[in-house]
Amino acid sequence: QVQLVESGGGSVQAGGSLRLSCAASRYIYGIMGWFRQAPGKPREGVAAILTGGGLTTYTNSVQARFTISQDNTKNTLYLQMNSLKPEDTGMYYCAVMQSRLWVGVLQSGRYNYWGQGTQVTVSS
Repeated sequence: QVQLVESGGGSVQAGGSLRLSCAASRYIYGIMGWFRQAPGKPREGVAAILTGGGLTTYTNSVQARFTISQDNTKNTLYLQMNSLKPEDTGMYYCAVMQSRLWVGVLQSGRYNYWGQGTQVTVSS
């Protein structure tokens, strides 16, 4: 079992920045991801990282604006979000996949554990 707790969400104006954190209850040997869900829309994969492996990927809409990273000493996952846009608004979730197979890593169905989410609201 893994417990995940997100923090760092909030309300910002367009062009601003936020850094999300996800504290895991233990070290994760697998893949971790950030997902988001806007009202009335399906959950969307935002970014993923192979823990300790150096691989990352992003959905096209956040490329060059968001950065996923991890601090293994703290069992914490981060998402640095810059140049935020109103369309980035949504509930952001971190998730853990108990696999290191780097295929479909932005697909929510591959993930085994989820946090409760943190709200991000970007106003124009």
